[in-house]
Amino acid sequence: MSGDATTGAGDARSGLDERAAARRLDDLAARIAAANRAYFQDDAPDITDAAYDALKRELLALEARFPHLVKPDSPTAQIGAEPAEGFSKITHAERMLSLANAFDAADVADFVTAIRRYLGLATDAPLSLTAEPKIDGLSLSLRYEEGRLISAATRGDGETGENVTANARTIAQIPQRIAGAPAVLEVRGEVYMSHADFAALNARQSASGGKIFANPRNAAAGSLRQLDAEITRARPLKFFAYGWGQLSAPLASTQSDAIARLAAMGFPTNPWMRRCDTLEAMLAHYAQIEDQRAMLGYDIDGVVYKIDDLALQARLGLRSTTPRWAIAHKFPAQLAWTRLEAIDIQVGRTGALSPVARLAPVTVGGVVVSNATLHNEDYIAGRDARGGPIRDGKDIRVGDWVQVYRAGDVIPKIADVDLSRRPADAQPFVFPTHCPECGSEALREEGDAVRRCTGGLICPAQAVEKLKHFVSRAAFDIEGLGARQVEAFYTDGWIKEPADIFELRAKFGSGLQQLRNREGWGEKSAQNLFDAIDDRRRIGLGRVIFALGIRHVGEVAANDLARHFTSWRAFIDCVERASLEPAAHAPDARARKPLLPQSPAWAEITGIDGIGEAVALALTSTLSQVAERASIDRLIAHLDVQAPPARASSGSPVVGLTVVFTGTLEKMTRAEAKARAESLGAKVAGSVSAKTDLLIAGPGAGSKAAKAAELGIRIIDEDGWLTLIKGIDAANGPGDG
Repeated sequence: MSGDATTGAGDARSGLDERAAARRLDDLAARIAAANRAYFQDDAPDITDAAYDALKRELLALEARFPHLVKPDSPTAQIGAEPAEGFSKITHAERMLSLANAFDAADVADFVTAIRRYLGLATDAPLSLTAEPKIDGLSLSLRYEEGRLISAATRGDGETGENVTANARTIAQIPQRIAGAPAVLEVRGEVYMSHADFAALNARQSASGGKIFANPRNAAAGSLRQLDAEITRARPLKFFAYGWGQLSAPLASTQSDAIARLAAMGFPTNPWMRRCDTLEAMLAHYAQIEDQRAMLGYDIDGVVYKIDDLALQARLGLRSTTPRWAIAHKFPAQLAWTRLEAIDIQVGRTGALSPVARLAPVTVGGVVVSNATLHNEDYIAGRDARGGPIRDGKDIRVGDWVQVYRAGDVIPKIADVDLSRRPADAQPFVFPTHCPECGSEALREEGDAVRRCTGGLICPAQAVEKLKHFVSRAAFDIEGLGARQVEAFYTDGWIKEPADIFELRAKFGSGLQQLRNREGWGEKSAQNLFDAIDDRRRIGLGRVIFALGIRHVGEVAANDLARHFTSWRAFIDCVERASLEPAAHAPDARARKPLLPQSPAWAEITGIDGIGEAVALALTSTLSQVAERASIDRLIAHLDVQAPPARASSGSPVVGLTVVFTGTLEKMTRAEAKARAESLGAKVAGSVSAKTDLLIAGPGAGSKAAKAAELGIRIIDEDGWLTLIKGIDAANGPGDG
């Protein structure tokens, strides 16, 4: 899980072909998803903010260059991670969003320019924004009804968070009752721990033999997410309010006035928040906050800018995971030098070999770190994906003194090497060509930065991770069978492949003695597990396809395939035919050209909306492997695979329709029209085809309108569109900072 902040966007500007780009997109998505789980769910981040941001920037750049390869389940369309086990769940009335990032003044200027363009504002038209420190803590949503605190929930995945109400009630700065508030008020803010309180907490933990926290953010998150609220009560947590979710009545007409009203109700708000009327004022306040950062007494990692006028916020609306009206201007990374003691190779679920640096412990900005990601073999060798030099071409060797940096309180990355201190006997690192777990050959495909084990099911690292994926929430989601249980059962030899899960009851028999003898299991819990497994014998086709863990086949792609084929037999028959077509199993799959029209099975797969060649090749190559296919066949024998349900109508008159806008729109910008249509469940296409359901034609409509008329597609004008969607309010209110 890594990204090169100095060259991260380089891949997108390089000569990557479409297949290489698809592979890189898949690799980036996997790394970002793992980083999200570590940060949001486990409170144990394993890459720096800077490394994470570099991954996101590279992903965004690649998606911009290859928009037809963008998947609906891309990390750019997701927020945080699923809520952790152990807490009940709360569904947020309004989504808790994340923020887009800016890394320099030019990014901030682009943000302001984009807003003016979206709103149709002239460059000299007034436009005010607020600027405030970005607290490095844990996001929290507090719901008040009739002035009384009803519930508190973490961000979770943005849609659903953990119910930490009892814990939040122990934080002195969170009011239990408020006056002068709307009947329904959701206050959004950040739970954090001051530097002084953090030091005192760690001193107490050390004296009592307890856990030592790495940084204030982890301490705050771990303290709030305790199943025992009395532990939270004993921890010195604080709270800053920065926004709101659901409201029964508006707080004010501007962001700054709304925050002032929250302060008047008794919520702590940040004293460094300012209203800025120019870009220059925003950047000046950023510089002032950065200069005073060490004196604040709590951790921040940047400055958040928000459009002040709430009416303009509403017009700007939301992207899939971030508001258009806000951005986080991140601080630069921090640096330190230490010795590289070892390079370890870890093997992931897809067989990717990932190098990890083991460092002599060093303090970077107050945090002791001892590990760093090394990305891939090119990065270790001192070159980028195109073969060009990074770090002036200096390679990384065991024994080197290396410069590490971080932008948040997490594990760093290596930025530089001090050749003057290199040991005389230091040898270039030889990246393994065989898997350290199973000994199988590890191959690196052309255009891919990652070397992967070819062992598949015989590789223990892949087998365990594939089984964990198989039982994950979006896959089989078997109650009582999570990642820890999968690891234990695999170690004991009880399950080696998915089919083994459905043979557990028969394996143990009615006595259940072997399972009962395990710590934490009794007869009742064992019986519950077997019943939960039986409940999943009847399962939807989309879940089955996703659960197989095939590269490039995410949850959305799996459901797209399921809706098209409707049955496992139809799906596997088509994949079999496609894999048998001559061009589909060429000796060098990377050189394979798109199949000719006379290859109907391949054409059928790639003709599914949202499914491209990368997915089709992954399906055919995986499901034509003898061992993989035999394992899958054994699984299917235990299942009753169901066709996906028809899409339910949400009350929107355009849900599920493919619409095209053409000509000049007079009452909204094109960006607003597209965002509005998508929020109502429509798919907005850029061209007219037989799949188009509706064309909205403004003045100046030309060839698209002519083609729509020729195809018999319904055509309406802008007023007709507004009448069609009138009264459907799918837009979200002001979101999170």
